[in-house]
Amino acid sequence: MEIRPLFTHIEKTIQTSDGNIILENHSGFPFKESNLYLVTPDGTVVWKAEKPESRSLYTRIKLNEDFTLSTFTTDGLFCELDLKTGKIISQSSFK
Repeated sequence: MEIRPLFTHIEKTIQTSDGNIILENHSGFPFKESNLYLVTPDGTVVWKAEKPESRSLYTRIKLNEDFTLSTFTTDGLFCELDLKTGKIISQSSFK
């Protein structure tokens, strides 16, 4: 399956049993959207990651053993996300 980016280009993909987690490059990505999302093999977007701030975009992601995602944002935040929903579980500043 070829995955097509929504707006920019794909920086990283992580394959899960629910589909592929996609991180698109944040440079030039629309602030109203989330550049981190889960897409099924047929191309359906299941969720777009909740953003901690309206102008936040994600820069790095890592799948953890407890099936959460560790993320960093362009505005200096570290977030843990729920893998099934894309919702923020916790967040903190790393500035």
